[in-house]
Amino acid sequence: MLLGTQRIDENGHLEVGGCDTVALAKEFGTPLYVIDEAEIRKTIRAYRAAFDEVYPNHKIYYASKAFLTLAMARLVAQEGLCMDVASLGELYVALQAGFPPEKLALHGNNKSLEELAYAVDSGVGHIVLDNFYEIENLSRLARSKDKTVDVLVRAAPGVDPHTHRRIRTGQADTKFGFNIIDGSALEAVKMVLKSGNLTFRGIHCHVGSQLLDAETHKDATEIMVGLMADIVRETGVAVEVLNIGGGLGVRYKSDQIPPSYRELALKVTTALKEAISAAGLPYPQLQQEPGRSLVGEAGVTLYTVGAIKTVPIKEDPGTRTYVTIDGGMSDNPRPQLYDAVYECLLANKADETLEKIVTIAGKHCETDILIWNTLIASPAPGDLLAVQTTGAYNFVMASNYNRFLRPAVVFVNEGQADLVVKRDTLEQMIVNECIPERLR
Repeated sequence: MLLGTQRIDENGHLEVGGCDTVALAKEFGTPLYVIDEAEIRKTIRAYRAAFDEVYPNHKIYYASKAFLTLAMARLVAQEGLCMDVASLGELYVALQAGFPPEKLALHGNNKSLEELAYAVDSGVGHIVLDNFYEIENLSRLARSKDKTVDVLVRAAPGVDPHTHRRIRTGQADTKFGFNIIDGSALEAVKMVLKSGNLTFRGIHCHVGSQLLDAETHKDATEIMVGLMADIVRETGVAVEVLNIGGGLGVRYKSDQIPPSYRELALKVTTALKEAISAAGLPYPQLQQEPGRSLVGEAGVTLYTVGAIKTVPIKEDPGTRTYVTIDGGMSDNPRPQLYDAVYECLLANKADETLEKIVTIAGKHCETDILIWNTLIASPAPGDLLAVQTTGAYNFVMASNYNRFLRPAVVFVNEGQADLVVKRDTLEQMIVNECIPERLR
């Protein structure tokens, strides 16, 4: 499965963004996150165009939790998108990159006073409220600063997104937002309207991630319009904004086929228009927060193959071959967290016959398996392994587990490779550590 601008060059090497991955590995080392800049721009434009065609009154907020660096924030700004941030750190990175604060939205299910104050002082476009405690805190904070703050109220629509249990967010039993079924969402809106320092702009929901159909988005949209009708009936206030979150899936494997952007746009906006018309409500601005679907397939991670070992097992054919790489769960914890699956190939043997079923093993002191039972060309120590679709939730979830150094990140575009995140150094790893005098 070749993605984006990937191709096999005349040397039989995998090429991304016009750059030979073997050359990239030699220059920047491995593990290495490689991001296809042209593919991200193409994807953003296609997503936006699909909704421009059927519902022009819409805004796209890039969900920065999927992948955020200073360079990525600049790219998103250049493409004209808004962006959502979900922590003090994400907000700081966005602002340091010069991202327009009025085009930022702050998320989080337990925002600290520091986060709220930083967002208010920075002039973010709006804050998405998640609980009653937060409404009280933000109202008090805004009053103390003599400011008014635009807000959305996040609601849990109570739908089952049919995805991995750890990335479901829209069901009734969730830590996120206000429950619609028990009346909490409506109560939260009323509380905001009485606050005096918070300006109610609309409602928000997010149902889950890596969704491979548009049915859950359709169902959630219809439920949220029902909430809009309840708000108008109970308060007389029209809902200006309906944000339906993100969650569209990507191709981690060749047999995973998510809806096209046009399919998603038609499904969501048709449901929205029909429900709005039936309820006799004014059309809201439709907001979305795609993340994974904009960057996931634009990323590939390069590793160097080390030890190769064949061991006996009970299953046919009676042995398993482990191909060990120089990274693993510290640069990609998703297989351990979410049972994530991937496809890979030997980047330096991209034109060779796929003839060996192997298991790709990380080098951490754990049951660190990146990919079980995958077919690749005949491997040897020193080969370059490329794991596909690692643009989302890989770099941002990386850690120093086992004191590994977090990998570098390069953007590739039309044959040019630019380092956008340097590899960790050993000195950086201990820069914040201290030894008490009693241990000296």
